[in-house]
Amino acid sequence: MSSWKPLNRLPSPVELVRQFTPNWFTVNMGTGITFLLLAQFPAQITGLHSLAYGLFIADVLMFALFTALFVARWLFFTEDARPLLRHPVQSMFLGAIPMALIPLVNGLVLFYPGNPLVAQWALHLWWIDAALSLLTGWLVPWYQFTAQDHSLERMTGVWLLPVVPAEVAASSAGILAQHLPAAQAQSLVVAGYALWGMSVPIALGILTVLYLRLALHKLPPKELGVSTWLSLGPIGTGAFALLTLGAAAPQAFAGTVMAPVAALAGPLGVIGALVLWGLGLWWLVTAVALTAIQVRRGLPFNLGWWGFTFPLGVYTAASLTLGARTGMPFFTAFAAMLIVALVGAWAVVAARSAHGLWHGHLVQAPCLNCTSALPAKAA
Repeated sequence: MSSWKPLNRLPSPVELVRQFTPNWFTVNMGTGITFLLLAQFPAQITGLHSLAYGLFIADVLMFALFTALFVARWLFFTEDARPLLRHPVQSMFLGAIPMALIPLVNGLVLFYPGNPLVAQWALHLWWIDAALSLLTGWLVPWYQFTAQDHSLERMTGVWLLPVVPAEVAASSAGILAQHLPAAQAQSLVVAGYALWGMSVPIALGILTVLYLRLALHKLPPKELGVSTWLSLGPIGTGAFALLTLGAAAPQAFAGTVMAPVAALAGPLGVIGALVLWGLGLWWLVTAVALTAIQVRRGLPFNLGWWGFTFPLGVYTAASLTLGARTGMPFFTAFAAMLIVALVGAWAVVAARSAHGLWHGHLVQAPCLNCTSALPAKAA
């Protein structure tokens, strides 16, 4: 009967708080993009929208639980939480927190359309998310540059996690702006393009270095094997953001001196998204091929498996939106196939993560034993 006892792999239930890490917010990221795409599946299937709404509610509850656990760790186990900032891998996952919130913001306007009060709630949450995105986008690299121990050989796709939240917020700005009055929509669109600029160019630079690292040092350790999929994240989100901002700009700036410029945002956004979509297709095929090699070597399950979901999901969202904007059925059909694959991946990873959380064997904070991973000046 002990196997039915929750957290039976932990010395004490309080360890759930002491060892809670931001990796768990990747569960929200993967679940969030899954319910958003299910709700917009290009074919009418009975019950699909209700399923998506159920996942939305579940994601809200999980986000609240994880936020409470993360805050409690810093409040009650401050000394044990501080090493997180200097850990060369765990600190990167701080970027998962703002990226986990954005699907909930988008879900509010998706499931409650035409409700101005809900739209205002979503707007407030968006500004909080934008602030968190900027915080992680500056804070984590600062520690990376000054206190953490890194090398090209140990580099993986997790380096993308702190800088990508800004463009995730940018893609949401374009969606949310279409549900708000012009004055608020204008601020969102301008902020969205600025956030895009603070994320996508840096992410593309990191991808260039990652290509070099893979060429020189080959595949990452099997424990980080899924990190190859993270490359799809900034590419897919960057394309999606150009499409959503391009759709929102003409309406937001109608009748203003910015109207001629805003009119170009739509077509230029489609062109830019098509270019990024092609780059994403290269990384998608590459990620599948490299994962096949890792599976043959023995790919151990960990929370990193959520990397199969959100990056694939945002690339799928870009594909689906390209289908709508270009009128080309290929993109829509391709997106539909990817949604099916995404739901399958989500189901497998969600079931194994729930099992790991119940028993507690996925609840562990590597930063509590990371002294050896820190440079001498930080240890």
